[in-house]
Amino acid sequence: MNKDQKAAVVEEVTAQIKESGAVFAVDYRGITVPQAAELRARLLEAGARFRVVKNTLTQIAADQADAESLKQVLEGPTAFTFVREDGDVALAAKALAQFKREHDVLGFKGGIMNGEVLSVEQLGELARLPARDVLHSQLVGVIASPITGLVRGLNALIAGLAIQLGQIVEQGLLPAGEAPAEAAEAEAPAEPEPEAEEAPTEEASAEEPEADETEAPSEGEDEKEG
Repeated sequence: MNKDQKAAVVEEVTAQIKESGAVFAVDYRGITVPQAAELRARLLEAGARFRVVKNTLTQIAADQADAESLKQVLEGPTAFTFVREDGDVALAAKALAQFKREHDVLGFKGGIMNGEVLSVEQLGELARLPARDVLHSQLVGVIASPITGLVRGLNALIAGLAIQLGQIVEQGLLPAGEAPAEAAEAEAPAEPEPEAEEAPTEEASAEEPEADETEAPSEGEDEKEG
């Protein structure tokens, strides 16, 4: 690697440190090329990238990125996992921890997150946290639980009302198949017929005496005939 190539690597690593929400350092001794490719594929799902860089170049990049705390882990073969700001820090740490259990390589050495130093123990705690998608699901469940309880309560109230109405029907207090509204309508008094409909009857009764007076003879006429 010539001078220009080294300068390019330092520039890339500096940019990755600045753009990362977290940086994990691991001891990469014993890892094979196929294993490294497998690990990179797993870390991509977490928005992270695995990279092996010489310690001397990483020291320069750490100085340029104002991340001097990373220089404390640069003892022996060291590889870095750069987790983007929009990546899943817990999922990246979990991928590294699981890979270590499966292949017995990649021991944690430390790191930084949001500018704060991470110890080996803290990295282990991060690896035990649920992934971000799982945390979102749990949060949604917590928020939705009161709504679910309300729906269940309403269903129980409606079911209880139906049971009570059924008991009333069984006791004969309400005819079967008759809703309370229908019973109320049946008990209500019939409304009187409108006066307009009764008018023809009154007119007819008023006209009938007139017809009798026309046809019936008067008392004076009866006396003359007699």
